[in-house]
Amino acid sequence: MMRVELNGKKMLSKELTHEYLKWKLKLPNYYGKNLDALWDILTSFDREIKIIFLNTDCAIESLGEYGESLVEVFQDAVEENANIILEIININRC
Repeated sequence: MMRVELNGKKMLSKELTHEYLKWKLKLPNYYGKNLDALWDILTSFDREIKIIFLNTDCAIESLGEYGESLVEVFQDAVEENANIILEIININRC
């Protein structure tokens, strides 16, 4: 099982967030760097992956409604794709 830690503290803008996600999740070059593209990729994972999403509150603080939508994409993808395990941990101040 692949294990990936994402840190919301590194998600300071939409552009940086998608570059970070592309790097951490090893997404293909054709990744569209938007929430729809993220949904498409997450729901098509064909191998097990555990995503530990740290400091989601920091991503929401930096990105506002976009951050909330980002977290929702991950939560909804878990319901759609049984290969994804998501753990959300908020441990630090932003």
